[in-house]
Amino acid sequence: MKILIISPTVDAEKRTNKGLRIPQLALYLLEGLTPPEHEVKIIEEETDHVDLDQECNLVAISCMTANAPRAYELCQEFKKRGKTVVLGGVHPTILPDEALQHADSVVVGEAEGVWETLLKDFQNNNLKRKYHNPIPDLEKYIPKDFSKITKKVLFNLIPIMTTRGCPYNCDFCCVTNLFGKKIRHVPIKNIVRDIKESGAKNFIFLDDNIIGHPKYAKALFKAIKPYKIKWVGQASVSLLARDKKLMQLAAESGCKALFFGIESVSEQQLQTMRKAINKIEHLETALKKIKKMGILIHASMVFGFDNDTKEIFNETVRFLIRNRVSTVSFNILTPYPGTKVHEDLKNENRLTTTDWRYYDHNTVVFKPKNMTPYELQIGKINARKKFYSVSSVLYRVLGNLYSPVIYFAMNYGHMKQVKVEEKRIAKLKSELFENIHE
Repeated sequence: MKILIISPTVDAEKRTNKGLRIPQLALYLLEGLTPPEHEVKIIEEETDHVDLDQECNLVAISCMTANAPRAYELCQEFKKRGKTVVLGGVHPTILPDEALQHADSVVVGEAEGVWETLLKDFQNNNLKRKYHNPIPDLEKYIPKDFSKITKKVLFNLIPIMTTRGCPYNCDFCCVTNLFGKKIRHVPIKNIVRDIKESGAKNFIFLDDNIIGHPKYAKALFKAIKPYKIKWVGQASVSLLARDKKLMQLAAESGCKALFFGIESVSEQQLQTMRKAINKIEHLETALKKIKKMGILIHASMVFGFDNDTKEIFNETVRFLIRNRVSTVSFNILTPYPGTKVHEDLKNENRLTTTDWRYYDHNTVVFKPKNMTPYELQIGKINARKKFYSVSSVLYRVLGNLYSPVIYFAMNYGHMKQVKVEEKRIAKLKSELFENIHE
């Protein structure tokens, strides 16, 4: 049987900056779960062309919210050609009934424990409409074709996931809907095997919080230290900063940069989100501790909370530059389906579109409380422009001299994306904002 596994792009006519792309690990996990008698072809539309007429028996498409419309478009085209189509990923998990309007079957949640069953059912002409295993076993090692992955990444940055699940259930996040509240681990021996079999030296851990279970994280860092790899990941700034041993082990194991969900520099907002660190001076102290370990800091900031006023943009940029933060993702609050934020804004009649293409962290799709949608959009773009100005990059390098090459490479990629975003705003204004009361 020939199986086609696809990750669609958001827009068939556009592609993401190469330096900001991350390979879709889920596709390669599906391939590894597929019995060897089947032939699998993986297509990441960000880098590959989708041939709608290619020979295959089954099409599996994995999508998030922003690229769901493109996924549905592909479903329609393949079904026109008589193909059976299965949808999976974050968006179909949150809205399986919507997804079933476009596909023959939907995988809800994780693929482990259901993919092999789905394939057998398909071969026996007994394909079910939904497949779901709420707590799949992560003990079994899943082989991955790393030779395919390395062709699609910059700097040979190989994706790995060590844990799933998150206990926090933040109002604007849907991770618990996908992976559950309980943290589950991939055996450390399997992570080590991935590192050895990949033959790579640079990795990105996709975990939402790689240190969420400190005991496991410490054992993991000790296990991978002998392989002298370099890695980046995502972690909790409060947990890392207060555990000096954990921070030291991370650095010794090859950690070069960490993504931290700071979200806001408004103390009022931080307290609303029940952050462990909700005082700006405490946050600054934590960041200094992490930087002393030689770890670059990538902060994630979110604009558009109900407490935000137009002053939040300059306040945020000043904070980030003052603390010489290495790089930053500036995001618009996105009310993803399945989150409390989405339900609240929907009930308040504040959503301005349900076109999922715009649910992408970068586009305003609701009416903010203290500014217009267009002011929020422009404020976010200008904040990014100021932070990635030449003067800012040069000023911040003094706090990032322990990894200057990585620092400049990361900043250069974001500086290029600023220009792309500026060109996009005129089109957005005509598509989304001109009919909204400003």
